[in-house]
Amino acid sequence: MKFKLSSVFLFISLVAFAQDINQFDADGKRHGLWKKNFEGTKQVRYEGTFDHGKEIGEFKFYKLVKQKSVLTATKVFNPNDNSAQVTFLASNGKVISKGKMVGKLYVGKWIYYHNKSDQIMTLENYNSKGELEGEKLVYYKDGVVAERVNYVVGKQHGKSYWYSAKGVVLKEFNYDNGELHGIAKYYHPKGDLIAEGKYNKGKKVGLWKYYEDGKLTEETDFSAPKKKQKQ
Repeated sequence: MKFKLSSVFLFISLVAFAQDINQFDADGKRHGLWKKNFEGTKQVRYEGTFDHGKEIGEFKFYKLVKQKSVLTATKVFNPNDNSAQVTFLASNGKVISKGKMVGKLYVGKWIYYHNKSDQIMTLENYNSKGELEGEKLVYYKDGVVAERVNYVVGKQHGKSYWYSAKGVVLKEFNYDNGELHGIAKYYHPKGDLIAEGKYNKGKKVGLWKYYEDGKLTEETDFSAPKKKQKQ
C-alpha cells in the first residue's frame, strides 16, 4: 500500500513539474523554465529560464551525437541588457571559444583555443556592430605569435605581420580598407629579405626586388607596359 501511495505522489509531482515548464505569461511571452527537445526525440535541444520573454541566467544548448544530447554551448545572460557571455564546447566538453554576444553578433573580446589544448589560438576584438576592430592575434601552440593583423570596421587596415614558429618575421604587409596597399616585404625563415615591393589596391606596382642570400638577384618593374605578343 505504501509503495502504491509513493508511486501516486511521484506521478503527481512529475505532472506538476511538467506543468511548470514551457509556460507563457498573460501577454503570451515565455515565462519561467523552458525546455525543448529535438523534434521526434526525448533528447533536450535547449533549456533555460525566461522572465516575461527575456532570457535570464544560464541557458544550455545541445547537439545530437549518436542520438544523445551533448552540451555544445552555454549562454549566461546579462539582466541589464541583451548581451550574454557565451562559451562554445566540443563534444568532449573542451572549450572551443568564448566571448560576448548581443543577439547573434559577436562583440568585444573573443578567445579561441587550439584543438586538444588549453593554449590560446586566436584573440579577436569586435565592435558593437559585430565587425572586427583593432588587433587580431594568432598563436602557435607554444604561445609564440604567428600573426598580428589590424582591423578597422571589419577590414584589414595598416601593418600586418606573419611570423615563423621561432618568432622571425616572414611577411610584412600594409593594408588599406581591406586591400594590400603600400610596401610589402617577404623574408626567409632565417630572417633574410627575399622580396620587396609595393601594392596599389591589391595589385603589384613599381619596381619589385628579389634577393638570395642577401644579394639582389632580380628586379621586375610592374609599372612597365607589357609587350604585345606577335601575331
